[in-house]
Amino acid sequence: MKKQSLIIDCDPGVDDALGLFLAFGAPALELLAVTTVGGNVPGVITARNARIMRQLAGREDVPVFAGADRPLVREPVGAGEFHGEGGIGDMVPFEPRLGNAPGSAARAIVDRVMARPAGSVALAVMGPMTNLALAMRLEPKLAAHLGPVSVMGGARSEGGNITASAEFNIYADPDAAAEVFASGCEMVVFGLDATHQVRATEARIAAIEALDGESARAAGGLLRFSQRVEREIVGWDAGPLHDPCTVAWLLEPDLFELKPCRIAVETVSDLTRGHTAVEFRVDAATARHRWAVKADGQGVFDRITESLERLP
Repeated sequence: MKKQSLIIDCDPGVDDALGLFLAFGAPALELLAVTTVGGNVPGVITARNARIMRQLAGREDVPVFAGADRPLVREPVGAGEFHGEGGIGDMVPFEPRLGNAPGSAARAIVDRVMARPAGSVALAVMGPMTNLALAMRLEPKLAAHLGPVSVMGGARSEGGNITASAEFNIYADPDAAAEVFASGCEMVVFGLDATHQVRATEARIAAIEALDGESARAAGGLLRFSQRVEREIVGWDAGPLHDPCTVAWLLEPDLFELKPCRIAVETVSDLTRGHTAVEFRVDAATARHRWAVKADGQGVFDRITESLERLP
């Protein structure tokens, strides 16, 4: 079986952690690196959290590179209320055995993508796009050399989750997102329109809790924390699980329905900062962006559960 080479760029974060477990336990993926960015919580914490999940999963063969701690031009924003002060819910954080790999996340992305054949390395972006924008500034040929960039971010019909029209990952660094969307690289985008269809129902959480393994216990605890927070803050009984969609699509594209489009990001207006303008009136043959409109929530959770079964 030919493996898909992949770099994960993330800001763990509860749902990022589930996305990491999904990738760590997937035999079809060749994980080249995990890069981290400040987003849900500050960058020093997201890097630690990625290394915690890596250690729990027994995947210390995958290097973790710390990246940008702040947006390109704006003050940082966070989402600790949805992820806990330490970004990993009720889990007691610890300092993992292995530290960060030397060098920046942006340089790690450039070096690993450009060292492989064009189009062969995919990038799953689960947080603000700061690292990818910086990587594209370092290497102007990167956009043309990348494989598909699978992104969690944006909103259209569902509306935003941080303002009326903006989703958090795009809102946190709209300038970086605008640069990446305008770069010409192939992008598959999982906004709230799709991720709100992937719900952590009681049955789906219970199926993960029934597994025997440290990774599964951690994943179950993270989902229970998220369930409680979603009930208290939003009023949902089953909260959405956003970030794993980026990896699930790489593993099983048929879990999602995509539409060709052109996406631009608002960077000027304070009122609509981070708004994703998703335009479907495009030539499908030349469109560089695809927007997820439907998701098989059970299928995504089945893939997560299968990966957790393979992990310690």
